[in-house]
Amino acid sequence: MKILLVGGSGTLGRAIAQTLSHHEILAAGRSSAQYPVDITDDASVEALLRKTGKLDAIVSAAGALHFGPLSEMKPADFAIGLNDKLLGQVRLALLGQHHLFDGGSITLTTGIVSAEPIRAGANASAVNRAIEGFVAGAACELPRGLRINAVSPSVLSESMDAYGAFFPGFEPVPAARAALAYRRSVEGVQSGRTFEVW
Repeated sequence: MKILLVGGSGTLGRAIAQTLSHHEILAAGRSSAQYPVDITDDASVEALLRKTGKLDAIVSAAGALHFGPLSEMKPADFAIGLNDKLLGQVRLALLGQHHLFDGGSITLTTGIVSAEPIRAGANASAVNRAIEGFVAGAACELPRGLRINAVSPSVLSESMDAYGAFFPGFEPVPAARAALAYRRSVEGVQSGRTFEVW
């Protein structure tokens, strides 16, 4: 398969690339030299898709969120997650569907806070839950045998030093274990699912 992996340079992205290494992986991201993309911009995503040509799968492990106390949060802070992780991934799906071969798939990334809120994580909870709702709705309408799923990992073991204080009592998961759910989405048959890796 020819797979576009957006966010391929991050901890999770690298694990996904390793798990799917038996396929052709086109790793894209803001810092990618070969496949640069800004998922907050239509023109940037369209330019990327023109460069890649037709694809068997699109996988997104990208998207910024805002973490901070609700009492101090401004609408502009909340918009960070809306414009980047939510609309960025939705943009990849909406534009990318037209660049997939029949039977192709789209896999987006949410996270455990969609169901298990944390302190300072209202933006993350809202965005992740919205992505899951989009996936469920989009799966009902995709033509040509196209599929769409989301993967919802817990906090990654590799990220505990940076984010562990936000997740007291949560069981972290290794990035390699989370990556298996992306393989399940890409190589499997299900659609409209959120694969939880908790």
